[in-house]
Amino acid sequence: MSSSANAAGLGLLSAASWGGSDFIGGMGSRRAPALLVVISGDFVALLLLCVVCWSLRLAVPGTHDLLCASLAGVIGSLALTTFYRALAMGTMGLTAALTGLLTALVPVLFSFFQNGLPGTLTAVGLAMGCAAIWLITRTPASEGTPPKALLLGSLAGLGFGTQLILLKMAGGGGVLWAMTATRAAGVATLLVFLLVLPPKRPWRGFWLTGIAAGLLDTVGNLFYMLTAMVGRLDVAAVVCSLYPAGTILLAAVVLREWPTRRQVAGMVLALAAVMLLST
Repeated sequence: MSSSANAAGLGLLSAASWGGSDFIGGMGSRRAPALLVVISGDFVALLLLCVVCWSLRLAVPGTHDLLCASLAGVIGSLALTTFYRALAMGTMGLTAALTGLLTALVPVLFSFFQNGLPGTLTAVGLAMGCAAIWLITRTPASEGTPPKALLLGSLAGLGFGTQLILLKMAGGGGVLWAMTATRAAGVATLLVFLLVLPPKRPWRGFWLTGIAAGLLDTVGNLFYMLTAMVGRLDVAAVVCSLYPAGTILLAAVVLREWPTRRQVAGMVLALAAVMLLST
């Protein structure tokens, strides 16, 4: 099997894990503060990663790798908090679509600069993948979106995209230790938010969904880093950024919230894009 096919397969596993994490986290956030859902899952995932690294006696990576991983954790946490703030300001359609598209485009452009332009089929696949992300995340309810929400959504997308680049850079020193450093920095950042802006809603009912979402998010990070190590960063970013499709499919199966025609078209386009990127 070619490296492109391996990268596409690992990327789809990452997208599925992240999609499941977002679905479970979203369900939990309906009953408990989103910040508590996120931080509880990240904290448990951090403990498990520490146990795994220490039990396997993995060599601690160099300062550069740990710094990149820690910076990815801080930026990712800030981006997530910014994204939640943007979504809370009104209609979500255009904001979510803009965030998702920038999340993929930032590492794509970075990869073009670092590794050069891809081949024709890969370039077409990347373009189709970005279009699929836009169609999947875009919903009709976008009229009247506040400019501030679009600005915050753009900043969140830039933050998520930067996090993907940093995770790629940190993976060379050891994937598990890089994930541990990322989680540690992310938890520390979220704790600051928790102390400065504590949620007003009751602090209960968030542990189970938080842990499940956090573990799935960690698995998604693992598959993403493996994807980025096997293939090009731009391919890894676009394929893994298709994760909203998994969230939508789970919502359809569990909640009977059926996708729109535009979203279905985006999923079909996403499959075609993955097929091109795996050749």
